[in-house]
Amino acid sequence: MFIKKFASIAALSLSAIASFSYAESAHAVTFKVTTGIESIDGKTNQGAFSEFSKNKDVVTVDFNSGKVPTTGFAKYSFSGNNSGVWSDMWAPVGAKGEKNDSNYLEVFEGSNAIINLEKNLNYFGIDWGAAHTNNTYSFFNGDKLVNSFTTKDIDLAGGFAIYSALHPGSNEDGAKLDPTTNQYIQGNGYVHFYSESNKDTFNKIVISQVGGGGFETDNHSFHAGAKGFDFENGTTAVPEPGVALGLLAVGGLLLRKRKNQKSLNLG
Repeated sequence: MFIKKFASIAALSLSAIASFSYAESAHAVTFKVTTGIESIDGKTNQGAFSEFSKNKDVVTVDFNSGKVPTTGFAKYSFSGNNSGVWSDMWAPVGAKGEKNDSNYLEVFEGSNAIINLEKNLNYFGIDWGAAHTNNTYSFFNGDKLVNSFTTKDIDLAGGFAIYSALHPGSNEDGAKLDPTTNQYIQGNGYVHFYSESNKDTFNKIVISQVGGGGFETDNHSFHAGAKGFDFENGTTAVPEPGVALGLLAVGGLLLRKRKNQKSLNLG
């Protein structure tokens, strides 16, 4: 059972999962960074997945079909040029730093990926990397900005869970110097954004790249809820009736079930 298995993320061995958190007192949307886990079907070349992806009320978009959802619960759209679903060396790495051969979401300088949601969310997770300065996530409820985070916020909170030699880079936010090669390498990790109260749920997410570089993410996980998200147990503070049905009602998409894990496959 997921809750028994993940009754306390904090209790997991730090050798198996690196975890950091950052929150300002005025902000009830916060985040934690972990290594994530491998796909439930055991594939290690698909990037990292949320530890909550086994939760029956969590839905994951993995981009493996080469498309984004444009109807249903989570509607993706783009502003600007060139952003979309890609497959190349910059895909976020797996939970143990494995190369990711699958498709992922890429947002380039001056453009946005916009996710409009049919229900309010209290949790959104992404496999993030290779990190660049001014990778930016903004969370809205309607037109009201709830909170916004950049790569520097991850650095201030303790850094990414993995720094990968597969992603060589420069001295910028989200990177660190590899003492063995004297070369900067970029950060990767599974980043969990979640609401701590009912006042900070969100129904729109904007993924932006401000300045040079790109913003690479994979395996987006969603949890709907009108209450704060209990990160330690992977649930809402008070269970929301009909949440699972709302998440499953994704128009025009095929919901692929891998045992207890659900991913959206647009193929």
